[in-house]
Amino acid sequence: MPAVPHVAPPAAPSAMTPGVVVVVLSLLLGIQPITTDLYLPALPSLTEGFGAPVSQAQLTLTTLLLAFGVSQLVWGPLSDRFGRRPVLLLGLGAYTLAGIGCVLAPTMQMLIAWRTVQGAAMGAAVMGARAIVRDLYAPEAGARVMSRGMSGLGVIACTAPPLGGLLAQQLGWRYALAALVVFGCVSFSVVALRFQESVPRLNPRALRPDTLIRTWFAILRHPTFLTYSALSTASYAGLFTFLSSSSFVFMKVLGLTRIEYGFVMFSMSFVYMLGTFACRRLLVRFGMRRTLAIAGACTVTGGTLVGALGWAGVHNTWAITLPYCLFVLAHGVHQPCAQSGSVGPFPQAAGAASALNGFIGMTAAFGVGGWVGSHLDGTVFALTNGVWFWSLCITALAWTLVQKYGEPRRA
Repeated sequence: MPAVPHVAPPAAPSAMTPGVVVVVLSLLLGIQPITTDLYLPALPSLTEGFGAPVSQAQLTLTTLLLAFGVSQLVWGPLSDRFGRRPVLLLGLGAYTLAGIGCVLAPTMQMLIAWRTVQGAAMGAAVMGARAIVRDLYAPEAGARVMSRGMSGLGVIACTAPPLGGLLAQQLGWRYALAALVVFGCVSFSVVALRFQESVPRLNPRALRPDTLIRTWFAILRHPTFLTYSALSTASYAGLFTFLSSSSFVFMKVLGLTRIEYGFVMFSMSFVYMLGTFACRRLLVRFGMRRTLAIAGACTVTGGTLVGALGWAGVHNTWAITLPYCLFVLAHGVHQPCAQSGSVGPFPQAAGAASALNGFIGMTAAFGVGGWVGSHLDGTVFALTNGVWFWSLCITALAWTLVQKYGEPRRA
């Protein structure tokens, strides 16, 4: 990593308690699943309400994620230059205002536009969470703290689909989107009142084009970053395949009600939360690389069962959800380890590294969303085949590149 001058004085040691850090991380990380999961039960009725095709409705999710990924390339260097706190406040404020625009959107095109703005604003929160962990902790300790934050994310993700289903069924899809405005207000208030700046030293040259290019090049050529970014991307792609297809598969193909579907998603989020608890125990006992190898075995078992049962003609809710629990349990291990590991070598450029990690992951999710939208054909195969494919990719990474390059070393 090229040397970067740091002329700003060091920040005062953080007076935030560990509990405050975990709450802040939970809200910042939880903004992503609540923004995607809470309105999923409302997606079919939203599509019918606007008289729009399924492929257009998918754009409310895929454009949000593309904007989420691209925006992090801006938010990351901004946070290295000006600090995490002002960037978080700006992003959360914009997220809340965009949420109001979504609620009031008169057409599908306007809803897609406001969801895109919401995704761009959301990038500040998730990028900031990963960077905060690197600001305050070394990589393996950061993975344990990240898993605690993701346990909080799991709680939020557990409540989102049932709440979204209830709001959509009783009051209409606009009320499901209104819940995101409330979440944005709460998150903004917590950061404004309790979060203290975590950057040890601001980098006054972080936004200079020559510095950005050198920094990004150094990050992108680092094997540990590439390994963990590939793992987090593949793991999220498998999850996103399920998320983006599940409302149509479970409700339109398998006949679940909105509330029943919401509880299916609740169960998946609960299992994910259990995975984050398991992650902390496994890390203490086995270290990061062996932990990820164990999780890889769980992933490939669950994904293969989902795919094989689909091809065997066993098309029902249990045939998908039970084996997928293994996949999502392992996802609760892969994500905290991979996200912490990807920024671990870059303590002086945690914002930029976090941004690149997020950009890579969400660009892949945009592609996955496009593929899913074009393969939803009234069967379960868009979901089952996609999950099977990504489970093989995840396990291959966990058993090969992670074992070779997975020990985070400072660049």
